[in-house]
Amino acid sequence: MNEALSAFGRALRSLSRPAMIWHLVWPTLAALLLWGELAWFFWDEASATLIVWFQEWTWLHQLMDRTQFVSVAALATANILLAILFVPLIYATALMLVALVALPLMLERVAPADYPDLEKRKGGSMAGSVWNSLYALLVYLAGWLVTLPLWLIPGAGLLLPVVLSAYLNQRAYRYDALMQHADAGEMNRLFRQERGGLWLVGIISGLLAYVPVVNLVVPAYAGLAFAHYCLSALRRMRRAPAA
Repeated sequence: MNEALSAFGRALRSLSRPAMIWHLVWPTLAALLLWGELAWFFWDEASATLIVWFQEWTWLHQLMDRTQFVSVAALATANILLAILFVPLIYATALMLVALVALPLMLERVAPADYPDLEKRKGGSMAGSVWNSLYALLVYLAGWLVTLPLWLIPGAGLLLPVVLSAYLNQRAYRYDALMQHADAGEMNRLFRQERGGLWLVGIISGLLAYVPVVNLVVPAYAGLAFAHYCLSALRRMRRAPAA
């Protein structure tokens, strides 16, 4: 717990370095712009597609034909479902931009200043980063779709997004945080040894996404926290044999 909280504290201090604030905000702004434009042009078509899907359910189709209220409720439900899917798509897009672009740029400033003693063993690659991020994204989006029926359970609508975001955070960021400094063996070993801590950092990040205004910068801030957590853990792991 202490290491996870300390990582967020160090990430907050790192924001005082030049250009860090820009990297904190641009991924979310870019994701909002992208999905905002897509929603502007395709929202009605997507809503109509869902209505057609509803009508394939015979009993629901019959109710919609008989009662205007049911038709209005179906349209409202379609828009609600789109909104539910819209939020994770924005978050996931911002996270991918952080993992693949912003985080490496932030690490160029953070690592030399805070972890100058860590030798770069370059156990990762850009291809590995892209594959890791895409895999995490696919699992995350599949998790949203599969668990949608569970949102009818009281409290599940709050718990499930945090768990899914925690998975996406720790899976996507841990690789990029270590790809320059750890070798392949160290990365695999650290992922096993720090599994609980990585999930804890992911859960805290998921909870921060519920805080108004703060949630706009959570993807990049979480990436920076993961960078501190992973590099600090790598330093401890390398020092352990000598100790």
